[in-house]
Order: sequence, then C-alpha cells, then structure tokens
Amino acid sequence: QVQLVESGGGLVQPGGSLRLSCEASGSIFSIGDMGWYRQAPGKQRELVARISRDGSTTYIDSTKGRFTISRDAAKNTVYLQMNSLEPEDTAVYYCNARINVRTYWGQGTQVTVSS
Repeated sequence: QVQLVESGGGLVQPGGSLRLSCEASGSIFSIGDMGWYRQAPGKQRELVARISRDGSTTYIDSTKGRFTISRDAAKNTVYLQMNSLEPEDTAVYYCNARINVRTYWGQGTQVTVSS
C-alpha cells in the first residue's frame, strides 16, 4: 500500500517562509509527476506547483518567483519552498503524486499566514 505523508506546515507571519515536505512510502515501482495543491476555506482545490520526473516545473501565476518545487528521487520526496508568504497563501496544502498506475493524495497540512 502506498501513502503520502506531508510535513512542514504551520503559522508564519507575512513575508516569512515555510518548507513543506511530502514522502511517498510503500510498494513503489515508479513515480511520475508530483505536485502540491491547496484549498482555502470556501474555495476549490487548486494546483500550486507540479514537477515531472525529469524535473520540469509548472507554477500558478500567484506563486511564481516566491515558491520553488523540487524532488529527491532517492528519498521519494517532493518539497515546496515557500518564501514571501502572503495572507492569501493561507490554505490546507495537499501533496499529489502519480505512483505506479494510480494517483495518490496526502492528508494535507495547514499553512496559515497571519500577523
């Protein structure tokens, strides 16, 4: 059984930084695209950033230049470095990965940006 476990969320002041991690574990034969989504209260879940197996990245416009997604293949882990955080970034952040032939989601980690 495959699972994704996120860590690194919390409360931070505007302008601060956080680093999210998501480790995949279980019976893993291959990992394709990995990504981070977020869902704010009353809003739909949206893609924040995605990274392919070869390292190609995609970001939504509101996070370009502030967030960086990366992955460590040896550790089956994807990271999201978030800098210059804004109150509008407050949401539950979910890890997503294509593992073997299925798509998996993490349980979510809360990020709150507030003074």
